[in-house]
Amino acid sequence: MTGIMDIVYAEYNYWIYVALMMIGFYAMIAKKNLVKKVIGANIFQTAIFLFYISLSDITGGTAPIIVHGDHAAEVIYTNPVPHVLILTAIVVAVSTTAVALALIIRIYDEYGSLDEDVILAARRNLQPEFSEYARQKEVDT
Repeated sequence: MTGIMDIVYAEYNYWIYVALMMIGFYAMIAKKNLVKKVIGANIFQTAIFLFYISLSDITGGTAPIIVHGDHAAEVIYTNPVPHVLILTAIVVAVSTTAVALALIIRIYDEYGSLDEDVILAARRNLQPEFSEYARQKEVDT
């Protein structure tokens, strides 16, 4: 039993990432509220970001800055590429979150609810002439 516990303790950060991923995945699949789905997607993305950044860490590694001198060949550098990729991914995640929240606002204006079941039921019963866009066109003319 101690062998399994040693493995769990040695790789605890991976267990945390898996737990965060499953929490985010559960929120995206099981929740009916659209805002909660977006929050779940953000938690899932955060777990992926942390996972990639932890993969680039090397024990005893330093920042990739060239060192001159006697011990220059002995220096171990960490890989900077995952950090750059994650910075780009964070920008994309913030952008998609902003677009998703803007769409949620528009959906709420149209259907008056953020519940997925209510929106789907309204979509099944909704005729094109009764949409908010059609009502606005009638008012303007």
